[in-house]
Amino acid sequence: MKRIFNYFLIGVLAFIPIVVIMQIVLFMKQIMADTFRIVYDYADNYYITFAFLVISFAIFAYIGYRVSMGRSMIIVGIDKVIDKIPLLNTVYRVTKKIVNMFSGHEQKTAREVVYIEYPKEGLWVPAYVTNREGSKYILFVPTSPNPTSGFTIIIDESKIVKSEMNIEEATSFIISVGVDYPKPEEALKLP
Repeated sequence: MKRIFNYFLIGVLAFIPIVVIMQIVLFMKQIMADTFRIVYDYADNYYITFAFLVISFAIFAYIGYRVSMGRSMIIVGIDKVIDKIPLLNTVYRVTKKIVNMFSGHEQKTAREVVYIEYPKEGLWVPAYVTNREGSKYILFVPTSPNPTSGFTIIIDESKIVKSEMNIEEATSFIISVGVDYPKPEEALKLP
């Protein structure tokens, strides 16, 4: 009976990634369905609704292209408007920097992963380099299994060990609580 229960749990755990992806797909479907319904209720015509959705898709794709090539005038305009709104401008600026850090836009140091000794000497954790000033590194140390929670530290370059993991691999390592370790040979090189 115990073995059957273990197999059951393993089967449930095997479906967790599928359920997460399904939730994302269903969320996106709901957003698109709600948008379609709003536009259709306003226009009362399938052709106009379809044209609106195609044009919206094209606009977002164009903005994404312009942002990846440099700067988009639309985003610059939105930045200027939001910059004049107290409190909201701070939240917007910080959110934008975090998104840029994980997407790799505008900042190359953010794509770097290092190891630091934490919570005590001899224990090593991965951290994201968010900024650098001279020999001081500013790091975000994520916590498992949620890499969006963690803390920020300033540390001297002499106290870090550089990793060959990219930010996606490090994030996968953190989310999987160490099960997905793409560069296990690095653990052997840590002092």
